Amino acid sequence: MTRTAEEPVPALRARRPAGWRRRLAIAALLAPVAGVAALAVLAMTRSDLEAPAPTLLVLDRAGRFLGELPAAGDERLGFWPLDRVPARVAAAAVAIEDRRFALHPGVDPLAVARALRQNLASGRRVSGASTIAMQVARLQRPGERSYLRKAVEAATALAMTLRHGREGVLRHYLRIVPYGHRIHGIAYAARRYLDKPVEDLSWAEVAYLSAIPQSPARMDPYDPRGRARTIERGRTILARLAERGELTPVELAAALDEIETLALPWRAARPVEALHPLLGLAARVGEARRLEAPRLITTLDLDLQREAERLAERALADSGGRGSANAAVMIVERAGWRVAAALGSAGYFDLERAGAIDYLRVPRSSGSTLKPFLYALALDRGALEPQRVLDDLGPGPGGVVNSDGRFLGPLLPRAALANSRNVPAVALLAEVGLDPFYAALGALGLHRYGGPAARYGLGLALGSLPVTLEELVGAYTALAGDGVPRAPVWLQGEVARAGERFVSTDTARLVTHFLADPQARLPTFPRLGATEYPIPVAVKTGTSSRYRDAWTVAWSERWLVGAWVGHPDQRPLTGSTGYRVAARLVAELFGRLERGRLDGLEAAPFPAPRGYRAERLCAVTGRRAGVACDRVTLEWVRADEPLAECTAHRRLAVDRRTGAPATAATPATALEARVYVDLPARYAGWLARQGGAPLDAALARAKRDAEAHADSATAIDVISPEPGVRLMFDPEAPRERNTLALRALVEPPVGQLVWYVDGRPFATVEAPYTARWPLAPGEHWIEARAPFVAARSQAVRVVVD
Repeated sequence: MTRTAEEPVPALRARRPAGWRRRLAIAALLAPVAGVAALAVLAMTRSDLEAPAPTLLVLDRAGRFLGELPAAGDERLGFWPLDRVPARVAAAAVAIEDRRFALHPGVDPLAVARALRQNLASGRRVSGASTIAMQVARLQRPGERSYLRKAVEAATALAMTLRHGREGVLRHYLRIVPYGHRIHGIAYAARRYLDKPVEDLSWAEVAYLSAIPQSPARMDPYDPRGRARTIERGRTILARLAERGELTPVELAAALDEIETLALPWRAARPVEALHPLLGLAARVGEARRLEAPRLITTLDLDLQREAERLAERALADSGGRGSANAAVMIVERAGWRVAAALGSAGYFDLERAGAIDYLRVPRSSGSTLKPFLYALALDRGALEPQRVLDDLGPGPGGVVNSDGRFLGPLLPRAALANSRNVPAVALLAEVGLDPFYAALGALGLHRYGGPAARYGLGLALGSLPVTLEELVGAYTALAGDGVPRAPVWLQGEVARAGERFVSTDTARLVTHFLADPQARLPTFPRLGATEYPIPVAVKTGTSSRYRDAWTVAWSERWLVGAWVGHPDQRPLTGSTGYRVAARLVAELFGRLERGRLDGLEAAPFPAPRGYRAERLCAVTGRRAGVACDRVTLEWVRADEPLAECTAHRRLAVDRRTGAPATAATPATALEARVYVDLPARYAGWLARQGGAPLDAALARAKRDAEAHADSATAIDVISPEPGVRLMFDPEAPRERNTLALRALVEPPVGQLVWYVDGRPFATVEAPYTARWPLAPGEHWIEARAPFVAARSQAVRVVVD
């Protein structure tokens, strides 16, 4: 028999198992049950009440709008939780969104039946049956609308109501429902639109806000047509509330009148001047604070913030020829250590100045701004006393020199710090110890121990440690706050956290007096300049290597102010120093802050250190000033500290015709009184550079002492070069630049000194025993010898590459 192509071979026919019809019937009966079970499981997995973290609404100290900080990665705003739903808000939401809210379990069967009837009759969707619980389900998982999706939302609504109760669902709905302009939740909408707590809303305001969620885009309260639609729907809500007995006729009439004239406050724009502190707050405020108090009232003063930017821009414009690019400012109110202004840059959207960078928090070379902490530490540990003389005689360890290239000779700590001298600071750091100073700076929050102290070396006193302006101002609270650092606060109601005491109260006050003395800043900083004020203000400037950064920190009785000026790519500022740029900016800021007090009548002096007495000291010797001392300063010394009178200065009568001491034969018309100074031998070079009478006296003393001690032991110490120093010979530099300074300390002084290089005499010199040796490549040994006496220095090894 022949088969067609379509007829199957018997062996290949599918055989149906026995009882297949019964199994198919059972499957058909169980399918709806399985579907319902799956839907129930899906609904339960979606029944959690979900919302992003609340938006932080940030205001200044006067309640003015600064900005909003939504949850990370989410542009939507609001989502403020409600601990308790206000009765008016609950009544309005139920009246307009779910009239039988209290009677159904999350799905309203009557509303579903009505919607089906109307939709079938019209052949299209004209009515919905969404309850508040179903809207919560849709808001948490939005998507295209369909009957299947509606069924899932209904099942989820039932599960939510079962798990969280009607009140929990309503509370969550009022947290996440949209109100336009990315705003979600009635609590946040009340703050942003009406600037009041949701608990204080009137009936008209509740109705107005409750009208918006139906169609936030069409009900835009800032658009005239949207406002009209909102008012119309609000009137409908008020009418329904009256029908339900929530409003009396009198309340209804008042609410209808109010809603017609309801005025929203001006829609505040985010002030660009406060963008950096606004963004900085996001990192300061944790999730717990978002949930507890998402409305943040900061300590910032918006007017002062704007003034700081205006003055910073003016300072940059005035210094534009010097290459200044941007600036940062931090102003702290000492009462409570509250941050009143924090400017991250001058011009956030200025691309040329890279204004989007928050320079308040960018580490930069600190310049001389850390010197006050070094002096404070030395004073506190007894390594330094206010009357001790520090030497500024020549290059210090490693060839350190002062920024102005000058050496001011013997200086008291007040003058050495006020003049910001590098040489005494480096010598003091070597005495205090690198590790103790580095640890002290770490305790002040200026570094986080990212490396050993040796990484920075003695340059730690001169700016080798990068710091941020925010860190620096925080550290200066220790000096301004009687020795105890405090973390400046950014939010109203917070208390400044006190850190571990840095130095004693007396030490902090001493350093404050040092830095508040305009006379002590001479000759480096002129009187009546940017660092002098008509009221007591302590000031410290700083300039980093090659003029890359200009700093100033200053404090008065009421304010602590810090400023930084620099270029984002660390280009030099072409001669701009902390004094020339940053100090002027700070002075202008103080003019704004202390307005009305600059006549000095209300300003009290800084408090004196306790247990100290004021004493007139000789500025050269640190002893009690005598009648012949020509440089005198008023200094605080310990009350129980005995002080000898200065004998280094002597007033002698001379014959002005010859310069020799006067005799009985000298006529009265030729008599002249001159002051001579008699200092240790190490000051001979400095005295020689001063010229005049001190030089004559010093040389006379040197010759006299040489004769008196010709047979006594002479000690010679080479102080330049340092042992083991390695130098680079520059063949392109002028010959006079390729030299090495030779300096020695001789006690007691001798008439002459001979410098030897590689065992051969190089130069014979008299006091102050200095010479310059032309560099030659290779390894060399240098020593100094005193002729005619058996005295020589240690040989110093020098390598020239």
